[in-house]
Amino acid sequence: MSSASFPGESVERYDVTSRLETDYYAVFDDISERDRSVWDRARAYVDEVAPLMVSAWDRAEYPLEAARKLGQYDLVVDGIDHPDLTRISPLAAGLVNMEISRGDGSLGTILAVQGGLALRTLALFGSSEQQQRWLKPVAEASVLASFALTEPDHGSDSVSLETTARREGGEWVLRGAKKWIGNGASGGITLVWARVDDEGADDHGDVRCFLVDQEAPGYRGTVIEGKASLRGIHQAHIRLDDVRLPADAVLPGAKSFKDASVVLYSTRSGVAWSALGHATACYEAALSYSLQRVQFGKPLAKFQMVQERLTHMLEDLTAMQLYCRRLADLEQSGLLRPTQASLAKFHNTRAARRIAATARDLLGGNGILLENGVMQHMADIEAIHTYEGTESVQALLLGRDITGMSAFA
Repeated sequence: MSSASFPGESVERYDVTSRLETDYYAVFDDISERDRSVWDRARAYVDEVAPLMVSAWDRAEYPLEAARKLGQYDLVVDGIDHPDLTRISPLAAGLVNMEISRGDGSLGTILAVQGGLALRTLALFGSSEQQQRWLKPVAEASVLASFALTEPDHGSDSVSLETTARREGGEWVLRGAKKWIGNGASGGITLVWARVDDEGADDHGDVRCFLVDQEAPGYRGTVIEGKASLRGIHQAHIRLDDVRLPADAVLPGAKSFKDASVVLYSTRSGVAWSALGHATACYEAALSYSLQRVQFGKPLAKFQMVQERLTHMLEDLTAMQLYCRRLADLEQSGLLRPTQASLAKFHNTRAARRIAATARDLLGGNGILLENGVMQHMADIEAIHTYEGTESVQALLLGRDITGMSAFA
């Protein structure tokens, strides 16, 4: 409001922008100038490409220029520690995830795939030759990259993957299928996790990672259609029909499923931040609408029920911010445990769903219009609630840590 007001006092004008304060506990007020400059760069990126993504989401199209521009803004690095990459803090990486998802969920997923999964896998496990050839192009998004672990019959139990890699005449031969692979049909490269099928070798049965050019014979990526979530990025169903690779296509540092888990644990922090971005956008939309929408002769914001709903939303949003800030602090100090990332992901995607549902209801019929943003964020939250480990899987990981007993087997 333009001036202080109290119950019973008339208000003639509502200043919407002054009320869109989402950081109620000043959780991010003390961040460094360096981190803030990275955050500002993410905002500039979103301002440039978000309008393009609205129509892309509506038409279920993947604007590759938006993905490539992510690299031009040097935002793909995701806090990965490597001498050839721009180093940003875990807090800055989180703020980038938050800001980009606040603008558009598909953009957030592009970042998660290109940086959090593919670039991180290359940086952690790739050979010096693989890194020299691919690290910069993937970081710059001039080459789009994907991370292929999930299979049609193995999602939550991805440790049971059936895709095989066998040695044959000095080559590797890959056979199997993958599903829900972002960038898997983008014309770039795919990092394929497969189980070694070589009974005479020491690594028989082990899970390894292979760098596959999507133009390789036998590789076929088909865009999955009919999605009602993350419609501005294409996920692929991949078929690997005896894809022949040179011996050095394997990433030497990736020797077991535990190595894939290292990447997944890291990206769960990113999902917690992404959920915060979606929730922030929904809260902002609901608050702005309530201040401007007049019903029964007064703004919605003057109704008790609306104020209570906004308060519930702010309660969840503030808790999400506190989770994320502590997550970044723990990661910065080297003390972050995988299950702590799981708890943040578990809490934040659940809270984001609540905020989105409340915002959708508060906007009434206008809540289903894409122009108001809430419905798109609401749909996209459903995807991040599931990927990088479903709610149930996170609960079981946490339950095992709490009790010392595994419910997985």
